[in-house]
Amino acid sequence: MTGTTLSTRPTVVIGGGPAGLTAAYLLAKRGLPVLVLEQDPTYLGGISRTESYRGFRFDIGGHRFFSKSEEVERLWDELLPDDMLERPRRSRIFYNGKFFSYPLRPFEALRKLGPIESARCGLSYLHARIRPIRNPRSFEEWVTNQFGARLFGIFFRTYTEKVWGMSCREISADWAAQRIKGLSFTKAILHGLLPRKRGRQGVVKTLIDTFRYPRLGPGMMWEAAGKRIRDLGGTILMGRRVTGLRLDPGTGVWTVTCAGPGGTVESYEGMNVISSAPMRDVVLGLEPAAGPEVRQAATALRYRDFLTVALMVRDRGVFDDNWIYIHDASVSVGRIQNYKSWSPEMVPDPALACYGMEYFCNEGDGLWARSDAELVALARRELAALGLASEADVVDGCVVRQQKAYPVYDAGYAANVGIVRAALKAAYPGLHLVGRNGMHKYNNQDHAMMTAMLTIENIIAGKSRFDVWRVNEDAEYHESGMVGSRHSVSGERAVPSSVEGLTTPLPPAA
Repeated sequence: MTGTTLSTRPTVVIGGGPAGLTAAYLLAKRGLPVLVLEQDPTYLGGISRTESYRGFRFDIGGHRFFSKSEEVERLWDELLPDDMLERPRRSRIFYNGKFFSYPLRPFEALRKLGPIESARCGLSYLHARIRPIRNPRSFEEWVTNQFGARLFGIFFRTYTEKVWGMSCREISADWAAQRIKGLSFTKAILHGLLPRKRGRQGVVKTLIDTFRYPRLGPGMMWEAAGKRIRDLGGTILMGRRVTGLRLDPGTGVWTVTCAGPGGTVESYEGMNVISSAPMRDVVLGLEPAAGPEVRQAATALRYRDFLTVALMVRDRGVFDDNWIYIHDASVSVGRIQNYKSWSPEMVPDPALACYGMEYFCNEGDGLWARSDAELVALARRELAALGLASEADVVDGCVVRQQKAYPVYDAGYAANVGIVRAALKAAYPGLHLVGRNGMHKYNNQDHAMMTAMLTIENIIAGKSRFDVWRVNEDAEYHESGMVGSRHSVSGERAVPSSVEGLTTPLPPAA
């Protein structure tokens, strides 16, 4: 791709979440035309947006700002230099009517589990170390190898099956490797026993003690990014749902069609399309159409949906956790956020708190189909059942539904993604997939941003200098740099090495 072509035709970015906005901002900073199409009519940020209701602000899930990538950290500082808080992390697990600190505090855990259960856990862990499962394929096998079957059953099974709606035996071990590899029973024990050290290097992300957070929620970051993009001459169109992508094989020009306000149909052209939209939807909307095998692979990709019931509650000081994992099968709620503990400015009245009751479901199932009033009533009852508030203390509530919140790592996902990747590379030049849903990878927002950063470098170069798919490929990159990667001078996480052996560093975000 020549510089002249890039400067005369816009890059079309599908999706205004962390990946899409990072890509658009970096293009706009270089003076290149860019157009962002965002489906939501109101909020930027995708699943990292911050919604508001009667002065209360809340996440769609909690979004910590922590990365071992210097490029990502610099970009956050550039976009929001004066509004980032340093927040203490506190989270607990609710199991068998008791709260357990997370990360694990070994003496507290032993006391609350009791001597008999603690002995069983210890013996189960030793058994797993002596006779591990060879080549673990499922989430259950992978975690059992790390913690033992007994601790898997206590601290992983119930919550994980709530999140994914299927047995841990059906979930790929890849998901565990991405999310919790580097954390083991031994590391959790040592973390609870040894003195805490300042700094973030070498710390497993699951165990970090502090994180940064925008004072008005993560959406504040992405609204700031949107303003910067517009100020630099980029265009962001809200309320645009992309319905099709057509490639002209002769010219290489892409035409992106979307449904606009009032049912209008709009079309936009570009030489490059950067998409963070769900991979399945993108493939099924391609023209010329992908082959039957590719469409079948895309159709087989699955997603998990998500409900947040935000409850406004009189603050009795019952708990100050950022979030609590609910490992209790007697209630449907999977996790509870306390937005006031993320930032006091998320709540307009200091006498009140706002709790996010999070329910994992599938679009159209019984939970998803309930009315908002029914969901608020359910959340109120379950909050009281857990002993975190009385029903009388709940003064208001609202519901936010999030489609395709999580790409599902089932047994066939890797093969299906591989088929799609190969087909797009071979037949659809100029189409770049980024972000969590775009790549069907359960990335954190810093990983999503890095996929966008590397994609921009590839577009500018006119060739694939960086293998974007290796971002968060395994937990070695996720936490501390992966085998074969270039490590930065600071020792923090590196970006993937260039596929052509490039040794020069990725240009800084600022």
